[in-house]
This record gives sequence, C-alpha cells and structure tokens, in this order.
Amino acid sequence: MTHILPIFLLLAAIAVVLARLPKVDLGHSDAFKKRRVMNWLPLGLTYAFLYFGRYNLSAIVDLLEKQSLMTKAQFGEIDAVGAYVYGIAFLINGPLTDRWGGRVTILIAAFGSAVMNVGMALAISGGGDLKTQLLFLNAANMYFQSFGAVSIVKVNAPWFHVRERGVLGGLFGILISLGLYFSYDWSLLLAKNVGFTSVFVVPAIVLSLCFVIALLVIRDSPAAAGFANFDTGDASSGQTEHLSPLTVAKRMFSQRVIWIIVAIEFCSGFLRQAVMKWFRPYARAIGDADGFVYQNWGMLLCIAGIMGGVFAGFISDHVFGSRRGPVASVLYGGMLLGAIAAAFLIGSPQIGWAVIFMSLCVIGVHGMLSGTASMDFGGTKNAGIVTGIIDGFVYLGTGTQALLYGNILPKDAAAKEAANWQSWPMAMLPVAVVGFGLCLLVWNARPQKHTSPAATPAPQKLSA
Repeated sequence: MTHILPIFLLLAAIAVVLARLPKVDLGHSDAFKKRRVMNWLPLGLTYAFLYFGRYNLSAIVDLLEKQSLMTKAQFGEIDAVGAYVYGIAFLINGPLTDRWGGRVTILIAAFGSAVMNVGMALAISGGGDLKTQLLFLNAANMYFQSFGAVSIVKVNAPWFHVRERGVLGGLFGILISLGLYFSYDWSLLLAKNVGFTSVFVVPAIVLSLCFVIALLVIRDSPAAAGFANFDTGDASSGQTEHLSPLTVAKRMFSQRVIWIIVAIEFCSGFLRQAVMKWFRPYARAIGDADGFVYQNWGMLLCIAGIMGGVFAGFISDHVFGSRRGPVASVLYGGMLLGAIAAAFLIGSPQIGWAVIFMSLCVIGVHGMLSGTASMDFGGTKNAGIVTGIIDGFVYLGTGTQALLYGNILPKDAAAKEAANWQSWPMAMLPVAVVGFGLCLLVWNARPQKHTSPAATPAPQKLSA
C-alpha cells in the first residue's frame, strides 16, 4: 500500500485537473462518451498488463545474476533478440491488425503472452540451459506483445478526433507507466517473497482475465457498439478505397516527416531502455541497492510516466494546437539535460533522480509519437501499419542499446566501481542530441486529409 497509494493519489489529482480543463467540444453525446470510456479503459488496462508480462524478466535480472542463473551479457543477448523480434514482427502484425481489427489482435496478444509467460515459469523451475530457453520463449513472447501497441492505436483511432488525441496520448503514457510499475515493483516483490516462477505465473493469470474482459467489452468502432461513425480528421479521412500494405508503406515512406518520426522513435527506444533496464543493475553493482530510488523504482517510474504523459497531452491539445512536434521537442530537451546531469552524477545517489526525470520525458515522447502521431499521419484506416512502422523503429533502438550496453558495461569486480559505469550515461548523450535535433525538424508537422478518389492516389503532402 505504501507504494501504490501515491500512484492512486496522483491519478485522482490528475482526474480532477482534467475534469476542470477546457473541453474540445465535437458534439459527442454523453452516451457515446461513456461507451468510449468502457471501450478504451479495458483495452488500456490489457495493454498495461502486457507490460507486466514483458518487462518482468528485466525486473529480476540482477537477482538472477546474484543466484548465478544469468549474467548481464546473457540478458543483453536475450533482450536484444527479443527487441529485434518485436520490431520486425510489426511488418507482419501491423497489416494483420488493419485487416482483422484491433479487438482480435489485442486478444491474440493477451493469450499468446500468457502462454509464453507460463513457458518461462517452467523454464525457470525446470533446469536445463536457461539462457537458451529464455532466449526463444522471450522472443516468442515479444512477437505476441507486438500486437499490443498496434491494437490499442487501431481500436482508439475511430473513437477519437485528431483534436482529442493529445489527451489520449497522455492516457497512453499513463498506461505505459502503470505497466512499468506492475513489472518492476510487483515482479521484484513476487521474486523475493514467492519465488522466481511467480514472476511469470501471475502476469499469465492477469492476462487471461484481461482476455475475457476484452472479448466481452471492446469494439473496433463506434458503429460496432451501436453509435454512428464520424470523420476523425486524420490522414485517411476521405479515403474510401482499400490500400494494400505495400501502398500504405510506400505512401508513408515517401514523406520526409515519417522518416524523421521513425528516426526520433529509434532514439526514444534506445534512451527509454537505457534508463529503465540498467539503473537497477548499476545501483546494485555499486552497493546502492538500499537507496530510495532503487527500492521504489517501479513506483517512481510510474509517477514520472504519468506526469510526463499528462503534461505532453495537455500542451499538445491546449498549447500547441494538437501538434505533436513541439511536445516532442520540449521533452527531448529535458532528456538531453537529464543525460548531461547523469554523466556528472555517476557514483552519487542523485543520479537516480536524473534518470527518473529522463523517464518522465521519454514516456511523454513515446505517447505523443507512437500513441498519437501514428493515428494522425497514418489515419484511422491505416493505423495498424503505420503504428507498426513507427513502433518497429522504437524496438530497433531498444535492441541496439541492449547489444551495446551488454558489451560495454563493466562486469564482475570492475562493476563495483562507479567510475567504470561512465559509459552508461555517455552513450545516451549523442542519442539525445540527435533526437532533439530531429524533433525540431517536425515542429509544424500536421496531417492532411486524403482527398484523391483514385484507387492509387498520390502521396499526401504532410507539412513539416
């Protein structure tokens, strides 16, 4: 309760503030708004609990190393393979989500991840070559997990107008943050008090419950729930023909703004996991495992992510006219400052607060770009493919950092000296600089509605 109470209080405070903010009035009925909440809330919670079944392994890696079950280098390899599978899977799962609908694919994600987590529990308890077993099971888990992000964007796109999606991006960040809390704090608590297998069994049970609720409640569009569909004002508004995945991909990659966004998200994937996956191994190695940030890592990540998501959503819709580029620029500026501070704070307990601040910024960026810009620039009809493209680059960045850090971070006795960890924040600095510069290039980017009636229309001109 001491961990979860601050999160509940923060969410309550945010709910009060959001209720008092000026509303974007698009003429939705009260009945529609209530049904929309019933749609995105279980969808979002399913997505959050997918995180619980995704980052649970990384949450206990230092405990596994302490028990001589796994080294940091082995985890880096497992994590990198999983990240690359996750990223490449979007090439398949993005088009499948557009074809089957987000409701079906979120069900596939929950069921598949639950099964893979059971498999990892059996691997942990059954002996044998643990590293090889976890490498394959984690990779399979990441394949199913890759349906999650595209599903949540695909389902929400028909329910929210472009002018409402900034706040929606903030909610996306909140859901990510709750998932990180479940992963890092609950997983560590389960490992210490129940055993390593429970770290995988409990998420499997929770995801099974989410599967049932999602099956009963989630619908792909307002029309499927008994309401009229409406023009969402995004890039596929006015598009009546069905476009092949290849045509959509060509259209997206013919636009300078899309190339810039995927490059930004590559940097985001690198920085997000560089912070989240390596702070605890760093703190434990140098003997700071009793510190406040280490002991409350999941709770602090959650609070930081919630604040970052809400801040990003608010300034996007209410300050920058539903543009996502300025928000990403502000938050990337914060990440750059955080990386500089971390480089000077190696060995100091204050480094924990620097990387928590970086988490606040990077989760806000991820919500704005993967959770919101993908809807805007892909459009309701093509949201699955475009989200897959953007989020795929996030995990290419994740895989890159996993391989890099698995090889450059200190090992064994050398890891006990804080000065030997200087490569950790120093590797973040150039990535943060590049990401910040790229964000400035899309400051004025907005989607334009589709207007051509031709079967294979010319690419849309997206201002940047």
